[in-house]
Amino acid sequence: MLAVLSNSSSIVSKIRDLARKRNAVILAHNYQRGDVQDAADYLGDSLELSQNAARINTDVIVFCGVHFMAETASILSPDKVVLTPDEDAGCRMADMISVDRLRSLKSTHPDATVVSYVNSTAAVKAESDVCCTSANAVEVIASIEAPEIIFVPDKYLAAYVQTKVSRKIIPWSGYCPTHVKILPEDVQRQKQLHPAAKVIVHPECTPPVIALADDVLSTGGMCKYASRSSAAEIIVGTEIGLLHRLRKENPDKVFYAASDRAVCPNMKTITLPKLLWALQEKKTEVKVPETIRIKAKEALDRMLEVS
Repeated sequence: MLAVLSNSSSIVSKIRDLARKRNAVILAHNYQRGDVQDAADYLGDSLELSQNAARINTDVIVFCGVHFMAETASILSPDKVVLTPDEDAGCRMADMISVDRLRSLKSTHPDATVVSYVNSTAAVKAESDVCCTSANAVEVIASIEAPEIIFVPDKYLAAYVQTKVSRKIIPWSGYCPTHVKILPEDVQRQKQLHPAAKVIVHPECTPPVIALADDVLSTGGMCKYASRSSAAEIIVGTEIGLLHRLRKENPDKVFYAASDRAVCPNMKTITLPKLLWALQEKKTEVKVPETIRIKAKEALDRMLEVS
């Protein structure tokens, strides 16, 4: 164990040295492995991280997350080199909607406004009218005056938003394979084991799981909730990687995973050695073509105007 810790410490030291030499910033999504989170300069959700990277003076962005997240960083920071430590770290939900499928759906609903969740490819964002995050989806959709709203790709986030707004939402049938692993009986079991605990879940969860929650929050919202809540125990219904950050930032509280099965395998493909390799070799670069980038940024900008 000591040898492993020593080796990890050595890799982190090399990563930090190389980041300084490359004038690079390291971003890690809340679902990353704990040691990767600890090696990062910034933690957060995908859009928050990309916005932070766009504000700071850096030449290189290393995004420890899945592919669409690195694309978002490229959209907001076109003059910077955006690297992903694992080019095969994709998002199965983002892959459930394509530009052709979206165009086909738009053709059957010509008067609809298209809202794309940020968990989508740059090309799908470019085909959309406005983007949203899990934190601001309700606010964004409530601001739209169109008679119909096409929402891609997450049907469960769409279902949650539909309970909060009067707009007619036409959802795509995509979903997060990780969040659907959290079952109502998982939450009920944890509530029985920890009756004093509060339950917070991500809106990508299924409606029966959401019905059992005390609050429905994005990962950023969960971090704020944990720091502000008087609850000593909290059951967390999202990918288990977030618990590392929650426990680190709130050592006086106890956190329980709603389900130990809620693991995103693509998020976990990024490791410290891969992060080091990305900095050493300046690979693998993610660059969104300018024609797509401009349109995708317009959709992101419209979202920011609302929220």
